[in-house]
Order: sequence, then structure tokens, then C-alpha cells
Amino acid sequence: MVSDPVSEELRDFLNQHIDCIAQLEALLLMRADPAAEWSVAAMAGRLYATAERAAEALTHLESEGLIIAGGSGYRYAASSAHAPMVEQLAHAYTHHLIAVTNIVHDKPPRIHQFADAFKLRRRT
Repeated sequence: MVSDPVSEELRDFLNQHIDCIAQLEALLLMRADPAAEWSVAAMAGRLYATAERAAEALTHLESEGLIIAGGSGYRYAASSAHAPMVEQLAHAYTHHLIAVTNIVHDKPPRIHQFADAFKLRRRT
């Protein structure tokens, strides 16, 4: 039997805090230089994403307590509880890219996203 290269702890962290690869990569970019502040435009450029997608990723990471908004952008600010998991994530993403991305892509949708799919919309 082959052991899973991603710990159960890291799998839980990903399932609880990371919804997409853009969020994961933004977090790891910010972790690499914790003092740097990232604007939405700068992050969009590094992620090869739209400004809207980068803003969504940064807003989500802030709501999860992994980064904070500053004067001119966002910076890494994982709590002492989350920092070890972010370090483990950085190592796993470097050495087991496919396993980590599969976890993110295969995770179940958040409950509110699922519920939103069933909301009735008025016809105009």
C-alpha cells in the first residue's frame, strides 16, 4: 500500500480554508515574503488571473484569517495556529503538486454555494 503524501491534518486544512488553486497560490506567494504588501493588480499579474478573481482570492484568505488587509494591499498574517499548516502546505505543494491540487479540486462545495444553486430567481 502506498502512503498518502498529504497528511490528514493538511487535507483538513485545505478542505476548511482553501477553495481554489488561486487562493492556494496567493497564500504561498504571500508566505514567501511576509513583509510584502500585495495589491489586487500585482496578485492578479502573478496568478495570471483577472483582477476580479485575485480580489476574490484575497478576500477569501482574509476572511479565513490567513492574510490581512493593509494600507496599500494585503500581506501574509497566518495565526500561530495556522502558520505550521501553511508551512506544511508549502512543502507538500512543492513536492506533491498533483496530490495537493487534487484535494483542492475534489473538495465538496461549501454549503452556502450548494444552497445558492437552489434559490429561485425572479424572471424579468
